[in-house]
Amino acid sequence: MFKIILTTFLILNFHSISFAEDDTVQINLTIQNGKFEPSELKAPANKRIELIVENKGPGAEEFESKDLKREKVIPEKRTVKITLGNLKKGTYKFFGDYHSETAQGKLVVE
Repeated sequence: MFKIILTTFLILNFHSISFAEDDTVQINLTIQNGKFEPSELKAPANKRIELIVENKGPGAEEFESKDLKREKVIPEKRTVKITLGNLKKGTYKFFGDYHSETAQGKLVVE
């Protein structure tokens, strides 16, 4: 009996995890010449968000956001996925730590 309950529990939980991943929103962001393109991103509230950040160079850049509590170095000519949780409505600022005066952006969650 315990084996049947455990199997049912695992199947139901696995199914809910798969369903949650179907709700993931992917947003593309490019770093080039010390700037983020586009500098303003939009996303729906209460959805899991994945930022797909491509660094076209020159040089490495660090995606940093105190609002999002994320920090990630992206080497030149590489693409990195930054997973964010379900965000509430609001504006979340981010910047490139190596070009902080020019690499500025924001994520507007509506």
